Amino acid sequence: MTSENLLARISIDPNICFGKPCIKGHRIWVSMILDYLAGGETIEGILEAYPSIEREDILACIAYGAEMSRGAFVEIPLTKKKEATA
Repeated sequence: MTSENLLARISIDPNICFGKPCIKGHRIWVSMILDYLAGGETIEGILEAYPSIEREDILACIAYGAEMSRGAFVEIPLTKKKEATA
């Protein structure tokens, strides 16, 4: 899976989790997954704790962190708030 495909699994929505990068469709912060990994948790352990996410979601968090550590701006389109129709 390419880095671009992985990064498509990350979303940023100013109305969800204070606009922090999250796994798309979840309120699970990228930084939280990276913290777990940095603390020694395994991918399998994270998947057991969060059964609604997939291995590729965790790899996407790692890919996002790698891009950010390069000092590169990772452009992820903001999710626009849907306007109510009358």
